[in-house]
Parts: sequence; C-alpha cells; structure tokens
Amino acid sequence: MKIAIDIRRVSDYGVGTYTRNLVTTLARLDPENSYLLLGRPVDSDELGPLPQNFSLLEFARSGPGLRHDLQLGWTLERQKVHLFHMPYLAPLWLVPCPHVVTVHDTVEFLDFSGDGGSLSDVLSFYRTRQRLHRARRILSVSQATRRDLQRLFGLPGERIEVVYNALDARLAEAPPPEEVERALGRYSVQEPYLLYTGNARPHKNLPRLIEAFALVKDELREHPRYAELKLIIIGEELTKHPQLRRAVVKSRTQAHVRFLGFVPPQTLKVFYARASAFVFPSLHEGFGLPPLEAMAQGTPVVTSNVSALPEVLGDAALFVSPEKVFDIGRGIRQVLLDDELRKTLIERGRQQVKRFSWDESIRQVLQVYRDAAAS
Repeated sequence: MKIAIDIRRVSDYGVGTYTRNLVTTLARLDPENSYLLLGRPVDSDELGPLPQNFSLLEFARSGPGLRHDLQLGWTLERQKVHLFHMPYLAPLWLVPCPHVVTVHDTVEFLDFSGDGGSLSDVLSFYRTRQRLHRARRILSVSQATRRDLQRLFGLPGERIEVVYNALDARLAEAPPPEEVERALGRYSVQEPYLLYTGNARPHKNLPRLIEAFALVKDELREHPRYAELKLIIIGEELTKHPQLRRAVVKSRTQAHVRFLGFVPPQTLKVFYARASAFVFPSLHEGFGLPPLEAMAQGTPVVTSNVSALPEVLGDAALFVSPEKVFDIGRGIRQVLLDDELRKTLIERGRQQVKRFSWDESIRQVLQVYRDAAAS
C-alpha cells in the first residue's frame, strides 16, 4: 500500500509526540508499505533519518478551509494514495481515498452538541461529525475518548479502535546528575518546587492549581523542607492567557510562581526528575501523557479523578476532584508530607509506565490500516 500521513504538527506538544512516535515506529516495524509524509522539510527534520520506503511530499498549506481541502484531496488523488492517516481531528470536507483519523480528545465539543453557539461553532461541529462518519476507522487514545465519540457524534463503537499512547523515548531515561545541576542552574532553580507541564487552555484548570498552591504555601511557610516551595509551570503560549497572571496576583504568589514557556525535551526531563511532585488537575483529558512522563522520572503525581486519567494512571497517582481547590491542596500536602505514600506512588508509577509501548500500539495501527484499506 501507499499510505499518506500528515506530519505538519509534528513540532506540537501532544499531537507532535504522537506523530513523531507513529512515524519512527512504523519506520522500524514496517519495511513493506510505502509512506508519503505530507509536510515541510522542517517537519521531516524533526523525525530524523528514515528508511527508503518513507518520502516527504511538501505540503505546507494550513487548514481548515475549502482551498486547503481541495488541494489536499487533489494531492492524494494525484499520488494515487491507497490510505490517508490524519493523526489529529480536523474537519475536512472531502478525502478521495479511504482514511483513518486519530482523535486525542473531544474537549472542544463537550458542552456543545450542535444546537447552539456561533455559526462557526455549528459548522465546526457538523463538519467534524461528517468527517468522522466518513472515516473508515477512528483511532481513539483511550476508552474514555471512545465513549465521548459515541455519545457526542453517534459513532458506532465497532468503527473505533482504542490504541493507547506511550512514553516518548526522549523522556524515558533518567538524566545524568551533572545535566540536572547544569540545567537547573541555568534557570536559577534551587528551592523545592511543584511542577505542571502542558498547554494553558481553560480545561487545564491552572487558575485553581495556582489557588491550591497558595493554600499549601501558606500552610507550609514554617516547614523545614518546604518553606521556600515554588510552583513551576512549563508550556506553550502561556503569554496568551492573562487570567493566569491575574490568578497569581490575586493569590499573592508572584514571588513563588514561575512561567517558563517552552523548554526542550532534555531540559523538560530534568524538571520532571527534580520536582517534589507533579500536579495535573485537568478537567478533561483524552489520554494524559505528562503524568506518565513524570512517573518515568520517579516523581509522584497528583491529578484529577475524571475522564481518561484514572484509566491511564491506574493506582499509581493520587486522585483529587479538579473542581475543588481545597481537594487539590489536600492532595498536594499529602504527597509532600507522607513519605510512605510518596515511596508507594513512585514505585507504582515506574511500573505503570511499562504498561504502554509504542511498538505494541503501532502494530495495532498497522492492523487498522490493513482493515481500513481492505474494507
């Protein structure tokens, strides 16, 4: 088969991690099919050297939009592609060949069922539903997302295959001690800190995290280990969310909350490894990779008891109600102060990470490719 894969978001958090591991694992496991990667040379560079059955087809136009969709359809038709894989959810009007789409979450549609909102909301919902119903197969990253797809879009369960994500190899190994000291020194990090990584969209619940940190900070102000506790928030586009700065000012934690923006994977691994706890109070997650990344570095995790997080993290995290600031604060205090709990969570976390494998997941994807093309 000739299989086309969209790699234009390979540099993103989340979708980029998925796309990079999808392609590089296919490159190791599948020497038979021919793969056409749609993107720019800079996107291909993110993937590193690939075998001869992988080639780049330059396609830089961004979507959505009718011109984008027509050009994409014409490109796939001209290249005589047998199967197209879009590794993220995008509402395309027309795809001229059998196609597979990966859905990472449905957060933008959770409070909208097509009967309200702006005209663009309505169009986006119906275009997305049409796209999903036309796809030969849908890859869902968790059972929780599969249930959301069935409930929101009326999709039959037998067309949705659950294929779990796994840890990015760049974040799996522990960083050398000298690298830890060098990286933290570069960022002038000396005190113990709580860590959050990810984007700053509203469902990530960061204002409540800042409020909960302020409560814990006040309660531990005389503690011998945590009196100088900090909160470090790492992620893209933080400057676009002024409500976070307002939350910091309102909670009077300006001197104790730091926003670092994007950091490269090697540095991110250092921050995971040295954090006193990783806190992830998201209101909705399709999978939830950052808690697993923290667990791989031996860091205990406090996270939400909703959506896919209990499914993915099992008994290896301390779960809290993400809508209750006091419950988030309770979880943070418990993980910081209960040494026996910390030890248990660290041990369970390292085992939980081993449950997920890109090799196993991509073998499932290959079977979906075969089934989708044959049907």
